[in-house]
Amino acid sequence: MTNDCWLAASKFMAHKKAGGSTSNGRNSPGQRLGIKRYGGQLVKSGEIIVRQVGTKYHPGVNVGLGKDYTIFAKIDGQVEFSRYSKTKKCVNVVPAPVNAQ
Repeated sequence: MTNDCWLAASKFMAHKKAGGSTSNGRNSPGQRLGIKRYGGQLVKSGEIIVRQVGTKYHPGVNVGLGKDYTIFAKIDGQVEFSRYSKTKKCVNVVPAPVNAQ
């Protein structure tokens, strides 16, 4: 009688996991965030200086902030990074010095 119970139970129990779905099989490309122009570099008007998520860097003088928090130059000039608090960093564009020759 116990053998019959064992045979009946073994018919309904799976011995291998059913294949088919995987939960980790996808990836997405990076967003290419970060500083695009460093301090001291010359930029033209409209050029992207920083791509970021949120305001890691805050806009300063002659700099705009896009709706995706991209910081861009409003005038031609030289990039300058500075701090205005212990934790807050600011990006400015100062007019490029004219080289007298």
